[in-house]
Amino acid sequence: MGLRRSLYKTPAQLRGMVEPGLITADALDAVRALVAPGVTTEELDAAASALITSRGAESNFQLVRGYRHTTCISVNDEVVHGIPGERVLAAGDIVSIDAGAQFRGWNGDSAITIVVPDAERPDVVAARQRLSEVTEGSLWAGIAALASARRVGEIGDAVQGYIERAAAADGVEYGILRDYVGHGIGRKMHEGPTVFNYRVPDLGPEVRPGLCLAIEPMVTSGSDETFVEDDDWTVTTVDGSDGCHWEHSVAVHDGGIWVLTAHDGGAAGLAPYGVVPAPIA
Repeated sequence: MGLRRSLYKTPAQLRGMVEPGLITADALDAVRALVAPGVTTEELDAAASALITSRGAESNFQLVRGYRHTTCISVNDEVVHGIPGERVLAAGDIVSIDAGAQFRGWNGDSAITIVVPDAERPDVVAARQRLSEVTEGSLWAGIAALASARRVGEIGDAVQGYIERAAAADGVEYGILRDYVGHGIGRKMHEGPTVFNYRVPDLGPEVRPGLCLAIEPMVTSGSDETFVEDDDWTVTTVDGSDGCHWEHSVAVHDGGIWVLTAHDGGAAGLAPYGVVPAPIA
């Protein structure tokens, strides 16, 4: 019974997950609108913070021991966990923004990636935009797999399969981070089970109503080897290749699945797979 309580939520608990998901989505929308050359990552963080607090919520990132910011903002060869600060965005940068909100004891967690326009370096922008498209596409492949999966590990198979097909079509190498994975979400931002972004022999727990997952592929344009910077947070590629991060929080319920951190519940992203998300009643 302990396992069931930790992994599978009641219908009432799932309803509690809706608002923090929407607040998280709105916070990322606020940041997205400001991304431009000359803007600092600290300014982006402040925008997310203002939105979250204005809705009566709090940043769940600030509840992580030792972290005082509302977002993680990772630029170029930084993949995840970049610390907002005085860094000024430049034209052509690829910027991943990860944010989360806690509202009335429930959590949302989501990430987006934006490529800053650069008319002088169209090839750089195109390559980085393609990396973002592949990463986001793999996220939706994983979410679509969740809709019919019997076990959580089927998500990772779908994510990896999508990236492998994209790499073959593009004639390039994409790396999937192995040391950083998705997770369950609910009363805490990070709960069980682990959600791998690659194939694993143990497919893990059953997918059934009440399961809430944060699915978050982290992909590079080269090797998947990374290191942690001296700030003890920022994860950077060893070979200097670009990093990208997309994430959504998703609920499984009696009627199907619902992407908690997408305003349309995931309808647009899931449409190519023939999956129609169902609102949580």
